[in-house]
Amino acid sequence: MTPVAIVTGASSGIGAATARRLAAEGFHVLAAARRTDRLAELVERIAADGGTATGVACDVTSDEAVAGLAATAQAAPGPVTLLVNNAGGARGLDPVESGSVADWQWMYDVNVLGTLRVTKALLPALEASGAGTVVIVSSTAGFTVYEGGGGYTAAKHAQTAVAGTLRLELCGRPVRVVEIDPGMVRTDEFAMVRFAGDADRAAAVYEGVAEPLVADDVADCIAWCATRPQHVNVDRLVVRPLAQAAQHKVHRG
Repeated sequence: MTPVAIVTGASSGIGAATARRLAAEGFHVLAAARRTDRLAELVERIAADGGTATGVACDVTSDEAVAGLAATAQAAPGPVTLLVNNAGGARGLDPVESGSVADWQWMYDVNVLGTLRVTKALLPALEASGAGTVVIVSSTAGFTVYEGGGGYTAAKHAQTAVAGTLRLELCGRPVRVVEIDPGMVRTDEFAMVRFAGDADRAAAVYEGVAEPLVADDVADCIAWCATRPQHVNVDRLVVRPLAQAAQHKVHRG
């Protein structure tokens, strides 16, 4: 039977690229996101490329929506062997002293509690497959803080803690836990969401950087980790563009 991969936040960016790549690797992909119109386009593109996928409307901040995703997984055409917790995001770049509680709450709910909800709901199916993998897409912000990033780095540090804790708790059971930590990735939406649609501020993030990572680069890393032999667990993969030596060290031409 065809193995099934579930990807959250699949309507754009890293999630969409990962869904396409996993379909090319032979998975039937359950592409989950809020924007069903984009999911329909993604499913069509995957089909045109010779793969198979199903779009599933899912908001990871909703218990009911996540339960619906789990129900869809039960009717999938094969065993659920891979979950990619990709849904997430950043809002704002305010210092702690003037940080928006609403923005911090949103970042924690999407990045951390979203990962918790989806992982809890899908773990039984992953374990039942006998060869499950949970991928958590965190960030280099999960282990390095920076000015103005308190809310996002706090959420990503928490997500990293979830990954490490889950790996300990699943020891001896047939489910791997992989953490992917990208640095600077240029996607269509990440910086735009962070700066509430301010295109100039979003563009400034990447100004002068010749080749930031793109979504396909991160999808390649996820697919590589997920397709290693089952006894091989890539605990953490950190990936940055050549121009970024560290969080604060970026070459700009």
